[in-house]
Amino acid sequence: MTAAPFVHQTVLLNEAVAALAVRPDGVYVDGTFGRGGHSRLILSRLGANGRLIAFDKDPEAVAVGQRLAAEDPRFTLVHDGFASLARALDQLGIPSVDGILLDLGVSSPQIDDGRRGFSFRFDAPLDMRMDTTRGMTAAEWLASADEAEIREVIKTYGEERFARKIAAAIVAQRAVQPLATTRELAVLVGKNVHTREPGQDPATRTFQAIRIHINGELDELHTVLPQAVGRLAPGGRLAVISFHSLEDRIAKLFLRDASQADKLPSWVPVRASDLPEAPMKLIGKPVRAGEAELGANPRARSAIMRVAERTAGDWHGEAA
Repeated sequence: MTAAPFVHQTVLLNEAVAALAVRPDGVYVDGTFGRGGHSRLILSRLGANGRLIAFDKDPEAVAVGQRLAAEDPRFTLVHDGFASLARALDQLGIPSVDGILLDLGVSSPQIDDGRRGFSFRFDAPLDMRMDTTRGMTAAEWLASADEAEIREVIKTYGEERFARKIAAAIVAQRAVQPLATTRELAVLVGKNVHTREPGQDPATRTFQAIRIHINGELDELHTVLPQAVGRLAPGGRLAVISFHSLEDRIAKLFLRDASQADKLPSWVPVRASDLPEAPMKLIGKPVRAGEAELGANPRARSAIMRVAERTAGDWHGEAA
């Protein structure tokens, strides 16, 4: 019997596409295609001259996107992470775009497919790569990284207060037999985490931290945000959907700084209206999933979306 396909419930679907204020003849970027929820809705708002470029590292998501690209000439799928935004747009001959959506984190199919090694709910090879065609697996990294690096990753990316004990246990275990499966890692972590928030598995924070590190998720976000500002046309929107505090903090601080004009010393006799315009302006308040969406998709509970719009102000950050 053929296994049922893994279903991806797109978070903040309507809110994110509305935030982009899609114009029929505009050019837009979907930074994480996933299974195409946001992309398909954006395409439905575009006219015949509109264009959408989507990115994804996951080969299974890419396969879905390639089928869509074969059906719709307005759509282009790039098999890479969104940190390659500027380079990919250059290769496509696109100098600027009218909107960019960044949907961060891991998708439901990646979590629910035990073979991918993202979840401690399954006993599977310890992989955790979003792009299974390249890079080091979680098992390979845990077998080779020194204890200090493992401790720092778990502490920083997982905000795990038992990081020191967990890292020491991993190094001690690999001297006997390196960790190879998600179950082995989850059991080891469980033995070294003495308290945990109600309803949260002891391995949650460690799995999150290792996944973020293996996929360079926060580094990619730091890389793409300046590129996004540099590539947005005036009036173009940037929407960022985050799923945990580390991602949201990066997006929040970046957008805050990009929306503030250069400040001069208080003694300089210049009126505020004469100061250079900031390159971005914040749009509305952060958006969270409503009760109806939370009822249908509890994983949306941690999602938060921030939106900003490109102004005519000069941008001195990286554009490529």
